[in-house]
Amino acid sequence: MLHRSAVPSPKERPDEVRFLQSWLQNPLRTGAVSPSGRALARTMASYVDPAQDGPVIELGPGTGPVTAALIARGVAPERLVLIEYNPEFCKLLRLRFPAATVIQGDAYNMAHTLDGQLDRPAAAVVSSLPLFTRPAPERHGLLNQAFGLCAPRAPFIQFTYAVVSPVPLAPERFDAHVSQRIWANLPPARVWVYRSTKREAAAPELAAISA
Repeated sequence: MLHRSAVPSPKERPDEVRFLQSWLQNPLRTGAVSPSGRALARTMASYVDPAQDGPVIELGPGTGPVTAALIARGVAPERLVLIEYNPEFCKLLRLRFPAATVIQGDAYNMAHTLDGQLDRPAAAVVSSLPLFTRPAPERHGLLNQAFGLCAPRAPFIQFTYAVVSPVPLAPERFDAHVSQRIWANLPPARVWVYRSTKREAAAPELAAISA
């Protein structure tokens, strides 16, 4: 049960209130009761190379803390493609990041959601999705979709509060790197970075781009 004193007031912490309301309405989709902290957002953004050509896809941006960190990292807002399921968050994202492309849709089916939206392979995918709410085959499927939309060796970046990888490891299919625990975030979190071991991008998702 949430203590009344633990719930921030709308005037003091508006984004936290929005997240809490979204979580109460659908905890399996929102996954967290508050947005990512600045230290976590900066760590996630640090794995994106702003010099790498192509769009940067963000899955489940929520109220935009990681989006802001990506821009601070040097990624031009015009390169950002944000997939968010919550329509209220989409409205907020469009107000805060008017140059970014905001798509209301299913991030777990990102290949379909992004159909026709990309003009070249993506430089990175940055995810704040609650992956542990989905079965392992679906998590692997999400990773495969991401790799199919990205340039070779582009990172799939995912944070987690857990001590294990949010995507079951498969060394024959992808490399994995994990950050140190980020104690400044509440609760403390880690960032996992996955890169396909295939040197070429997967053909099906990119066929429309190269055609």
